[in-house]
Amino acid sequence: MNADLSRRRPAGREENPLLLPFAERELPAGRHQFHKERLMAQIHEDLRAADAGPATVRRTRARGSFLRSAVLVPAGAFALAGALAAGFLTYVDGGADGTGSTVATGPAMTTRIGTADAKGTPQLLDRISLAAATSGGAPKVRADQFIYIGSKTATTYVKTVGDKSTLVSQELHMRHQWNSPDGLDGWLIEPGNTGPKGVTLAGRNEKGETPTPYLNAPSHNYLATLPTDPDVLLRKIYEETRGMGTGSDQEAFTTIGDLLRGTYPSAELAAALYKTAAKIPGVVTVEDAVDAAGRHGIAVARLEEKTGQREEWIFDRQTLAFLGERVVQVQGEAGEEGLIKPGTVVSTSAVVSRTVVDRMKEIPGSAG
Repeated sequence: MNADLSRRRPAGREENPLLLPFAERELPAGRHQFHKERLMAQIHEDLRAADAGPATVRRTRARGSFLRSAVLVPAGAFALAGALAAGFLTYVDGGADGTGSTVATGPAMTTRIGTADAKGTPQLLDRISLAAATSGGAPKVRADQFIYIGSKTATTYVKTVGDKSTLVSQELHMRHQWNSPDGLDGWLIEPGNTGPKGVTLAGRNEKGETPTPYLNAPSHNYLATLPTDPDVLLRKIYEETRGMGTGSDQEAFTTIGDLLRGTYPSAELAAALYKTAAKIPGVVTVEDAVDAAGRHGIAVARLEEKTGQREEWIFDRQTLAFLGERVVQVQGEAGEEGLIKPGTVVSTSAVVSRTVVDRMKEIPGSAG
């Protein structure tokens, strides 16, 4: 099962984040699962780097990656649920930027802000939908196989050492994820967020129950149950994400983006997702955008007015195949001390390989 995980949340400062009460409705759908899994990955990484010396860096993460919701979490970790539900995790980390780190950090990623235009966007999405419908989509997956998604990714965050805060970005790196069709088994390897061997994505939830797939934590089998009528699908998305995020339209757009990037939908469902996106107010076209692999393309995007950040889905200009996505600060300032300026790439991702493999941890040649 997948819970989204790569959703952007501004890399800002939270006052006394560990004291915030748990309020699930205040967190966008699926995100509290994401932060729980992110915490588990960090626990594994911290254990691996336990001998790295005293912790000196407080790091505020921006967004994560599309992870699975069912993770075995130590009971002690649940005390952090309130902070995680707030969408931010400020923690002391002895390995993320120092000895034992597997992801270096450097200057914040920046880009030229592309011009957005709503004109022609519905027609573009119609063409993208047609291309998706004829692409073949996900093949049939046996119960003993795994869906593999290999992506190049990086995020930008505020790093504070002592009383000095700076905006830094991760080094672009590969993340490898495997999930069984029923979502009950899986594995994740991502430098900086897991140890070299990765972490399991199998297990029960915090109540000891087998998790039930849902829209923001779907299994591959669950995707087959989603309606492909755009009106019906959009209504389902709005209903299941009501009260989440910064607004219903942005949350619907983000939810579709999660599915496009983090799952392997059938051709029919992919086509329906694009037609559904065309019905969301505020969706525009950006003539030029670049994914994490350096590939230029045309983007379908939507601006989150409250944060000034624009989520961009990037497509190949010729084939209209989905390449990846990024989030760019296009208006105002965000983050601690307003360090995230217009032109900052808050997060970026490129799908390098999406396929079906016979064994968990099997990396296809196309993933590099």
